[in-house]
Amino acid sequence: MIQLTNLSKSFGEQTLFKNLNFQMNSNQKVGLIGRNGSGKSTLFKIILGEEHHDEGEVLIPKNYQIGTLKQHLIFTEKTVREECSLILSEEEQYNFYKIEKILFGLGFSAEDLEKDPMSFSGGYQIRINLAKLLATEPNMLLLDEPTNYLDLLSLRWLKEFIRTFDGEVILITHDRDFMDAVTTHTMGIQRKSLHIVKGNSKKYEETLALSDETYEKTRQNQEKKRKELEEFVAKNKARASTAALAQSKQKMLDKMDEMESLQSEQNLNFNFNYKETPAKINLRAENLGFGYKADEKLFSDVSFALENGKTLAIIGKNGKGKSTLLNYIAGELEMQEGKLNFHPSTSMAHFGQTNIERLNTQATIIEEIASVSLKIGIAETRSICGTMMFSGDLADKKISVLSGGERSRVMLGKIIGTEANLLLLDEPTNHLDMYSIDSLCSAIEQFKGSTIMVTHSEMLLRRLADALIIFHKGGAEYFEGSYDDFLEKIGWEEDEAVKSESKPKRPKIDNKERKRLKKELTLARSKENAPHKKELEFCENKIMELEEELETQNQKLVEASTSGDNALMIEASQNVGKLQNEIELLFERLEIASDALDEIEQRFASQLESI
Repeated sequence: MIQLTNLSKSFGEQTLFKNLNFQMNSNQKVGLIGRNGSGKSTLFKIILGEEHHDEGEVLIPKNYQIGTLKQHLIFTEKTVREECSLILSEEEQYNFYKIEKILFGLGFSAEDLEKDPMSFSGGYQIRINLAKLLATEPNMLLLDEPTNYLDLLSLRWLKEFIRTFDGEVILITHDRDFMDAVTTHTMGIQRKSLHIVKGNSKKYEETLALSDETYEKTRQNQEKKRKELEEFVAKNKARASTAALAQSKQKMLDKMDEMESLQSEQNLNFNFNYKETPAKINLRAENLGFGYKADEKLFSDVSFALENGKTLAIIGKNGKGKSTLLNYIAGELEMQEGKLNFHPSTSMAHFGQTNIERLNTQATIIEEIASVSLKIGIAETRSICGTMMFSGDLADKKISVLSGGERSRVMLGKIIGTEANLLLLDEPTNHLDMYSIDSLCSAIEQFKGSTIMVTHSEMLLRRLADALIIFHKGGAEYFEGSYDDFLEKIGWEEDEAVKSESKPKRPKIDNKERKRLKKELTLARSKENAPHKKELEFCENKIMELEEELETQNQKLVEASTSGDNALMIEASQNVGKLQNEIELLFERLEIASDALDEIEQRFASQLESI
């Protein structure tokens, strides 16, 4: 397994991380999270030997193979078989059986192997790259945003593949639900350090928040003590009678470690600018139809009524017409079939790839955002720039020098500056980290108007969608209900992941026997939970009790310092240190008990479900 020891990396004056330590254990599947620019991809490159590190050590066992899934889909051969055979070593160059076995396992047919790789959808092109990777027989996978540009069906397939991969995995993804579904641990680069916990991203954030709270309390106590000691030394060092005591306290000051204030990390946090409307229905669509070729319709007979305050999600495979439908509704394509009836007060804001491409590359960020309306002044424009993480001089950068992710944020900024009651959003989460995606979800939830969005994120669908337009079965179909309703009532007809996850039929058990078994399991769960719940309750109460005592001892320390009572000050200082150690140990016991309860709940939940 790989091991990182005291790893540090900087670019010029910017330090990405310092003194990172990590050891990978057998069959661990780790989700790596952090803000955009925190150094996640750089850490991958260092592990792969593609980037040098400044300090520290990367230890990789001999013959331990690390593979990475390439995001860039570049194929040079005319058939899938030939493309995948490129990866074979000189000794294995004719071992086509090895390649075929992997490709069949990834869902390709014998006929597919003779097709051009470029003729497949994006999801299957990712599988071709994955087949090339698996042919190298890696012990470990480093996956950097493997979900980018995959449709829902491909995402569900990839999720099952990672779950069942026999080896270690480190995964970077902006899709929180996807990551939490496949990983055993969550690791984050935060404040230039590496933190890892067993469990999902929510558990990671809760653990880190608790750690930060404890750190900040300790820092404040130390800062208070430092200030008191400094004041005592300043007042008494010149007096002959107290000079020795002042010198003693100065030595205490010199031995105290400096605890820096925790820096809060910048977060995308915003609200859309709602334009009041009396409309109950913002938009009625009747029998919409469109095709780039007269005899090939991407969709037809699509009808729906969109209530104000509701969200309609457009979903389906890549290349089937989802973005085209959104652009059709936005009026960016010439009307072919059907009618779009907007309420007279409907005001639209459109986030799409075509809009991002139309940004004025010669304008600055602040100029481009200000261009949406004469109503917004310089102060509000600057505020929007700051919200989109372009504060200060960053707002004066030209669009031409921005990355794709930064341009997406500029486009979101323009939409925030636009008064609207209908949002059209085409894959708005691309280029955003998971924290920014959470903020975007909250902004859509709080928006009083209507939203139509194209997305492949099951998290967004479950959290936001009130109705769906599904591209499947050769066309587009309107569905009134949530995403889970759709999966339950209709489902994806080609969803291999669902087929592989299908549960064996339960043996027939009569209701009386089922109740008896459930009662036994419930009692067993309560019995197993009892000691851990008792431990949890004890730790929580004891921590509260000790924190009150800590406050008392800190006060005694202040009083002793003021009065110059050296013996009492030493005693109080020793008590403070002892109490802080006890509290820290109790927090560790609290976490162990909490983990045990989570594990028991998960285990019994699956057993109860199987009855």
